[in-house]
Amino acid sequence: MFGKVKHIHLVGIGGIGMSGIAELLLNLGYFISGSDLRKTEVTEHLS
Repeated sequence: MFGKVKHIHLVGIGGIGMSGIAELLLNLGYFISGSDLRKTEVTEHLS
């Protein structure tokens, strides 16, 4: 599906849904960046 895409930016990455997607994509080898309104334990874990 993603073909040549190596970097994915997720908006709302601190939420339970987006953080789960971020973890999955990281485990598949993608480079993930993201943004959220505030810093949380979840965003710290992903950084």
